[in-house]
Formats: sequence, C-alpha cells, structure tokens
Amino acid sequence: MIAAQIENYGEKIGLKKQPVPRIGKKDLLVKVIAASINPIDLKTKDGKMKLLLHYKMPLTLGSDFAGIVVARGEQVKKFQVGDAVYGRVQKNRIGTFAEYIAVDVKDVALKPKNLTFAKASSIPLVALTSYQALHEVMKIKPQDKILIQAGSGGIGTLAIQLAKLAGAYVATTTSEKNRTLVKSLGADEVIDYRSENFAEKLKDYDFVFDTMGGDILKDAFKIVKPGGKVVTLSGTPNYAFAKNYNLPLWKQMALGIASYPITKLAKKTDVSYDFLFMRPDGNQLAALTKLIEAKQLQPIIDSVISLAEIQKAVDNLASGRAKGKIILAVDEKLAQTI
Repeated sequence: MIAAQIENYGEKIGLKKQPVPRIGKKDLLVKVIAASINPIDLKTKDGKMKLLLHYKMPLTLGSDFAGIVVARGEQVKKFQVGDAVYGRVQKNRIGTFAEYIAVDVKDVALKPKNLTFAKASSIPLVALTSYQALHEVMKIKPQDKILIQAGSGGIGTLAIQLAKLAGAYVATTTSEKNRTLVKSLGADEVIDYRSENFAEKLKDYDFVFDTMGGDILKDAFKIVKPGGKVVTLSGTPNYAFAKNYNLPLWKQMALGIASYPITKLAKKTDVSYDFLFMRPDGNQLAALTKLIEAKQLQPIIDSVISLAEIQKAVDNLASGRAKGKIILAVDEKLAQTI
C-alpha cells in the first residue's frame, strides 16, 4: 500500500510503499477512503509531541479516517466486511494517511449515512475533543458562558455547535471574513481578533476553550470568573495531567516545572487549568453520529486534497487560514460518495 511517512522529525512528508498492516483479534482492517489533517499531525511531524508520545521511524502520520471494512479480527462481532465506518485511532497506532489502517474495534463507529467519506473523516478527532472538553471536563450546562477560541477552525466549528446544543452562551474569536460562518453555527458573540481584544470585551465567563496557547491562553484567565475553568489543547501540560496520563516521574516533574507560570496564574485567579488530550471512543462517536444524521451537527470543510499532494495540505493547515477541516482524499473516486 501507499503511505505518507516521515523518516525523521522535522522532515517533509513523502509517499512510500509499505506492507498492509496486520490485524489483531479485536481489530478491523479498513480501506481508508479519506483522512483529515489535524494540528497534532503537524506537531507530531515536527517532533513537538516527543515528551508525550514516542514513535519509531519511519512513521506514517494521521489520526482520523473514514473508510470501508475489508477484514476483521476473529473476536470482532460488531461490524461486518463492507461496512462504511469512521474513527480516530489510538495515539500509539496512528497511520491513517495510508491506503489501509488497522484499528481497534472499540474506536470505530458506523459512518453517518448522510455524509460523504470526505466529510465523515473530518469529524472524529475534533468532535470527540470538543465533546470531552465540554461534557467531561467543563460539565457545561444551559446558560453557561463559554469563549471558544478560533471559532472558524476545525475544533472551533464543531465546539460552537456542541456548546449551543448544550444551551450555552457562546463567544468566539475569528477574523471578520468568517463572522457569517461562526454566526451560522450558533455563536452569540464574535470577536474579530485582528481589531479587538477579547480580554477587554468579555468578562465573568464560566469557561474558555483554548486552542491557541501562549499569551492568548494567559489572557483567558482575565475573563473567567472565580471557580471557572480554562481548558486548553495548546498550552503546557501540567503536573496533574502528567500524573493522570501515567507519565514517568521525571516527566511529571519536568511538566510541573514548565507549567508553573500558568499554574500559578490559575491559582491566583481561582480558576481551574486543564490540559486535554482527547481519547478515541467509538461509543461517543456513535452518539455524535445520531446528531449528524439528525442534522443537528454539521462538518465544515475547507478543502479536499489528494494524498499525492499531502505537502500542499500540510502547508495549508500550517498557514492557520483554513476554514474548517482539510481532507486528504486517499481514494479520490470514492471520497466524495456517501
């Protein structure tokens, strides 16, 4: 099969021939029709996840997929050969930028019947991340006020919709040209990050969902009321996360030191600080599928690019200007079919 790989961290991605992966007793072998690119793929490629994730080289990238089951392990009863499925693979089994992927059956759900493979592949990571942030970490409820950073991005477009379904008041940041898009998704208040400072316009919020990190993350603590939460995907993992993630003690201590400034800020403002590393979950994905099929949740697609042009797709995502998700059509003939 053809797979998109790196030989070393920091290198450009190249297409290589690789054996079709073998499956275990509880695995599915899926013919990948489409896969989506996420910021974690860029971070992994550049070696920025090495403290948390250790990979051997060469490494096939990719976490999201939509495709067709072509084989199943002997203990798998839930899916049949020929089923259209989608999912997010475990972090130690990435490799969806390829023609086939072996995936644990518990991380898979049937593809939404009303979505093409391309659109379906955009869903798993961003929807599961948003769902877990909103419902497991924040425990969001009606009338809560939340700021979702970068509302026109892959995470933001799904998080806005899920927060509105929960009955929350949603503010978001984006550029003026994307105001109509985020409003159509349900955003109640839109901050143009190029001309406005959210920290000066918003106050007394219950939650901030941060996808940016850096000074933008620090400013989040200015608008959250005491007892609220800041949940980040891009900030520094803290000691609590490292311990819960069962990292070695030296990594727990290293991250505790690295995150000290933000932990100190959280304590000073009486605001909780949580670093989120989402987990694959086929059951949660099946629940999200029902929302999609009921047309209560919709994916936003920036572009669909062939696997052969993967570097173009990577460059587009790295530019930070993508509106929604960038999709890799692994099988160009089937990617746009339902």
